[in-house]
Amino acid sequence: MAAQRRNLIQSHQSWTDDLPLCQLCGVGTAANCAYGTDGKGTQSHPNEDGHLRFRGEDGCFLYGVFNGYDGSRVASFASQCLTAELLLGQLNSSHSDSDVRRILTQAFDVVEKSFFETIDDALAEKAHLSNYLLPHNENVSFHQNQKVQERLKELEHEVSGGATAVVALILNNKLYIASVGTNRALLCKSSSDGQNQVLQIGRPHSTDNEDELQRLSALGVDPARVRQAGQVAGQSSTRRLGDYRVKFNYNEIDLLSAAETRPVIAEPEIHGSQCLDGVTGFLLLMSEGLINALESAHGPEQANQEIVAMVAAELALQTGLEAVAQSVVERVKRLHHDVYASGRQRATFCSRHEDMTLLIRTLDYPLADGVLTPTQGGRIYPVSVPYSNSQSTSKTSVTLSLVMPSQNTLTNGTNTASTLEEGTPTPGSQSPTATLQSTNTQTQSSSSSSGDGSLFRQRGSQAAQPDETGRVPPYVDFSHFYRLWGGDHGEGPQAGLGPQ
Repeated sequence: MAAQRRNLIQSHQSWTDDLPLCQLCGVGTAANCAYGTDGKGTQSHPNEDGHLRFRGEDGCFLYGVFNGYDGSRVASFASQCLTAELLLGQLNSSHSDSDVRRILTQAFDVVEKSFFETIDDALAEKAHLSNYLLPHNENVSFHQNQKVQERLKELEHEVSGGATAVVALILNNKLYIASVGTNRALLCKSSSDGQNQVLQIGRPHSTDNEDELQRLSALGVDPARVRQAGQVAGQSSTRRLGDYRVKFNYNEIDLLSAAETRPVIAEPEIHGSQCLDGVTGFLLLMSEGLINALESAHGPEQANQEIVAMVAAELALQTGLEAVAQSVVERVKRLHHDVYASGRQRATFCSRHEDMTLLIRTLDYPLADGVLTPTQGGRIYPVSVPYSNSQSTSKTSVTLSLVMPSQNTLTNGTNTASTLEEGTPTPGSQSPTATLQSTNTQTQSSSSSSGDGSLFRQRGSQAAQPDETGRVPPYVDFSHFYRLWGGDHGEGPQAGLGPQ
């Protein structure tokens, strides 16, 4: 029987082997890391995140990011089983919005039940061995006791663990988001005037979510205690896949013992349908580890805007989405480390980070070398400008673009945190500033801030002072610009360009 259960997981993999991967998205990952006193990082456990990105039939696309904990078993199983439950003929273009919501909800339920079926033999053996080791059992020798204890540890490792999930489904060019737990979905829509509107779709199912606290309160759980604890059985999420201990033994957990029914659930919260007709931009699915790393380094206030600015900057530099996603993850990883190494302000929040996963799905959004100015067809050349968040002393860079039109006149281009303007600015116009609109609500109502250049912090008292020659260090790094320009015009990397 146990072998049959194990084969179930393997069969899910074979069912989805023939499904084509979506070529319109890229995934970046980074393993967990804990920093020592010397600033060096070490990985404390194998990567537990998972993801999926498939293209089904009938114009259907499925994406997901899974944040595992206490092992990768649930995240891995969910990514395989959920794909099989949604893309093997269950969805088609004739389904209504209510049909899609129902199918998504049923799929999450099947995933959870199927996972528990794969571990029920191990749970039965675990219960049997636990009874075998009842106190004062004189029939058990020391050697037998030791062997049973070792086997119990193996079984506990086999059955423990869980995962949170955020899943995006595109059907009939409509976007649906189904989430369980604390991962995040952002939709960035670029307008014709060069602004990026950032919509956070849904809220995390965590101990500070008022709706979740009310749900728990209705079951008999004290919401004040949950909020104060900040965690439910070791995790900040109030909804999750797997985690049999919390699902079946919640009455033995002090914080949840008063619940009338199962308080931690796997039922997804579904948002949709968001029509994507005429939308230019990109969709981001992020694991909790990526979100927490960025918020630990710079605070939560501008996290959504910062990640969108990073993605837009890399989209203007990279020619492949896989490289874009990985570069953004590396940026966040570097930011997090730099804040820890600074030893100031937010460094105490950055002693470690968990596994990080970022999935980017573009929506009619151009990549590098395919971006032209609308009026002149010039190429985008990147220029690196230091960026410092007011919450920390660390610095990274936000990349602007300089457009070199065919007329050989230099003009100001738009920054890569927004799309290209309808018209190309003329020489002497104002320097580009960041323009981002943000939305951070349960659904899709907006609270925006744009056009204030808030992404580009003033250097203030930290501005560089002239040296003995009367010069200051360069603020803008044009080296990449010079190399690209020289390469495109058959010249050396510095020929005729740059400071003499």
